[in-house]
Amino acid sequence: MDIIAVTGDQLFERLNSLGLENSRPASSEGGSFDYIEENADTMDTPVHPTISISTTEQWEKQLLKDPKNRLALTALTQHGNNVLTQRSTQIKDTQNFNVKISVEGSPITNQKSSGRCWLFAATNVFRVATMKRYNLKEFEFSQGYLFYWDKLEKANWFLEQILDTVEEPLEGRLVQTLLSSPVGDGGQWDMLANLVEKYGLVPQQHYPDSYNSQNSSGMSSLITAKLREDALELRRLAGERSDARGSLGSVKDKMMREIHLILTVMLGPPPSPTTEMTWEYYDKEDKFHSVTTTPLDFAGELSNKACMHSHSGVDVHEVFSLVNDPRNDYGSLLSVSRLGNIIGMRGVRYVNVDMATMKKACIAMLKADIPVFFGSDVGKFSSSQSGIMDTDLIDYELGFNVRLGLNKAQRLMTGESAMTHAMVLTAVHLDKDREPVRWRVQNSWGEGAGKKGWFVMSDNWMDQFVYQAVVDPKYVATTPLFGEGERLLTQRQ
Repeated sequence: MDIIAVTGDQLFERLNSLGLENSRPASSEGGSFDYIEENADTMDTPVHPTISISTTEQWEKQLLKDPKNRLALTALTQHGNNVLTQRSTQIKDTQNFNVKISVEGSPITNQKSSGRCWLFAATNVFRVATMKRYNLKEFEFSQGYLFYWDKLEKANWFLEQILDTVEEPLEGRLVQTLLSSPVGDGGQWDMLANLVEKYGLVPQQHYPDSYNSQNSSGMSSLITAKLREDALELRRLAGERSDARGSLGSVKDKMMREIHLILTVMLGPPPSPTTEMTWEYYDKEDKFHSVTTTPLDFAGELSNKACMHSHSGVDVHEVFSLVNDPRNDYGSLLSVSRLGNIIGMRGVRYVNVDMATMKKACIAMLKADIPVFFGSDVGKFSSSQSGIMDTDLIDYELGFNVRLGLNKAQRLMTGESAMTHAMVLTAVHLDKDREPVRWRVQNSWGEGAGKKGWFVMSDNWMDQFVYQAVVDPKYVATTPLFGEGERLLTQRQ
């Protein structure tokens, strides 16, 4: 069989032209599509533990009888799933919105080859109030500054968890989970709040990215290998002592000093949180300014009530995470055991709500001119080239006659979906009934992704693949169903 090279658009149109009007063909003859479905007469047949060669040969023969399958073979082997992208979706998912914050923040940031999306999304939220206050055209906080301190704190957190679990079996699930990723690049909003509270913030020019912050895998692998080695040594020494914490302080300090050395050599020495720095900048009118402050004081501006009121800012210590996890009761307070970064500070907690509650809070934030940090499963039904996230974007049934039918809870239960990426909402388009249709998303993959760095998310995609939104409690409508979550809201209001 000859394979003819054609364009993706031509293949897609041809696939559509071969599509069937009904969900099921009238017969299996004459080149009609061979649907694979359960048959009542075969549901009670025995399960075969192996795959026979003759069976696969028969499957292939039947598959290639259909011209639609042959065309799909040509299209998908040359172009991948991109050929299944729906043009109608690209047309309707436009970058037009009737609710949009006045200052979205620029430039578009780029996390490069690192897992620092949460640090980029958070600092992209913070910078909006800073840009308003100082009348800036462009501004970035240093993501690398927070990255440095997060790695150091995570190393300490890991060794503390190892000391705390010396009685647990090494092969057990708990210890193996701790060992699986001692200092991963990722993180949660509460961990970010801890970093800002302890170390503050600095402009990017005071601690620019290094090669290893932009390409973090090599550094993370080295630190992970060292920490796993340290974990075994701590467990061995703890087994020889009746009071491990009372006698292993100098051993742990030496281990932490080695991690500090690796970080400092590979990322560079960071500014001290309490030492004054002088930030020099030009405003929108090209006027020169100079500000002398410390990283902690610079971050403190984000919590200043007057500044927040006049510049539509968010207090990093007051905002909190709403999540949508349909496996658990709505209104409940969720947490993850042994997940964190700084010992003795804020734990990772979420208030579980339905999507309607989450979206209403996000819309209220945007109407108040405040950007929204959110977490999602960005790899599902999305295109980094077009910048579209839409459940109708890719028609898998057209190419494979396969329907993906798991709901949100089932995807979470089976590991098919998880929160993998953090971004920022800056706008929403509402229909005539004031219901959301699509959302504007600021990503951190550089201007080469999406529309010069901007993405558009359909409301249905938000329902299915958004799991978290960080909001101010005053924009959340509480109900008697909130339970534990409402108590957390009340504490923060």
